[in-house]
This record gives sequence, structure tokens and C-alpha cells, in this order.
Amino acid sequence: MTNTAVLGATDIEAIERATIAAVSPDLTEEIDGWLLPFASGTVKRAKSAVPLHRGAVEAATLDRIEDRYDSRKAAPALRLADASCFDSLRAELERRHYMADSPTCVQIGSVQRMRQVAAPGGALADVDRAPDNAWSALFLGEGFDPVDGAHRVRMLSRAKGTLYASVREGGRTVAAGAMAFGHGWASVHGMRTDQAQRGRGLAGRVLAGLAQAASERGFERVFLQVDANNQAALSLYRRAGFGTQWKYSYWQRQQWP
Repeated sequence: MTNTAVLGATDIEAIERATIAAVSPDLTEEIDGWLLPFASGTVKRAKSAVPLHRGAVEAATLDRIEDRYDSRKAAPALRLADASCFDSLRAELERRHYMADSPTCVQIGSVQRMRQVAAPGGALADVDRAPDNAWSALFLGEGFDPVDGAHRVRMLSRAKGTLYASVREGGRTVAAGAMAFGHGWASVHGMRTDQAQRGRGLAGRVLAGLAQAASERGFERVFLQVDANNQAALSLYRRAGFGTQWKYSYWQRQQWP
């Protein structure tokens, strides 16, 4: 059974703050109830403004967000939930030549249920306080964008308090993930499985290992974010007890000649 609990405003804010902390941007500012992270690289969460609360947004706030990104010579971008309260903001973004892409599901679950996704009697992934070279190498392997992988390794590696899970075989890491802790939540990030090793339940072992580590630290609530079009990942997380709370898209300003 998936977790379908309805979250309140306090939890939504906590998840958004924890999301930004987990990707460790170079700098984060806060204006008008929005977090504005700044970072180079390919990780959109680390460089897209996000509202901490659900409600109507004035055009003046969008002006200030654009000014802050422009002042740092960064392309303005917003991570916006598909909530009706943002309808007028989406219309304004379209008027300003922004386009939405990368639809993503924010899902929540329980550590206890997540622990059960591993096959009965199966070994849990190893969990370490720092990523080793083999963990990092998986992100650069066949089937993954090496540039994007390098940026994700860099950001996940420097986030404070993050744990790193590895399934190791023959001196190689064949499946990996990470877990961050903050604002009352554990969160799953960077799930990867070697392209040639998929279908063996390795990702379940990663989730179960991370769940065990979270339980030992006294956390029960956990969230993750997953590409809304990634059916294999959605199926895995469904089996692990996760349910979608909301979806969001990234809104990016188009460059015009």
C-alpha cells in the first residue's frame, strides 16, 4: 500500500528546504517566501527558485526573482508545483516566454515500509558516511550522461550529513544511492543501477540499506523525487510504499535573439 497522507503547509516547506539542502548549491537566498539557490552545472534543483508556501504570487515577486538571477548572470528558472494557486503565475511565465519541462513527482513514504522492498533474506546495501571512488564511478558509467553524473556526484558528495549506499560486486559498485537528513525528513537521492545489472533487485537493496540507516537515526518519514515519465522507477517506489503528493515542472526563460 502506498502512502497517501495529505501534507500540511509546514511539511511542504520542510520538504522544499530539505530538497535544496540535499543538493548543496553554492549559495541560497530567500526572498518573499521563496528559496533562490545558485549553482553551476546540470542539476536543476540546485539552481531553480522554489516557493515555500502555496498561494498567489505577485508579478513583483517574479520581477525580484528574475533580478536576483540576472544580477548573478544566471538564467532565471523556477521549480513550480502543479497547484491551481499558481495558475496566474504560470500564465505570467508564459507571457514572459518561459517554458515548462522535466515533470517530476514528489513522493513520500515511511522508512519501515521502504525497508521491506528488498527481497526476503537479501543483503542490504552497504552504507557509508562518505562516497568512495567506486560509488562515484557508477554515475559516470555506460548509460549515464558523464557530465551530468559528475555534477551530481559533486553536489551530493559535499552535502553535510549525507549517507551513501553501495551494492558492491567484484570490486565495483553496481547500484548506489544517497540519503540526506533535515527538517524532520529523510530523503533519497541519486539512485543509480549499472545498466547491465538492472532487473536483479539491486535498487531495492539500496533503498532497504538507506531505510535501515534512517531508522537507526530515528527518522520515519522519507521523501524522494522522481521523473514523472520513469515508469521503472515509479514501479520500484510504489513497491517501496511511496505515493505521489504533488508534481512540479521546471520553468525556464527562453533566450530570444
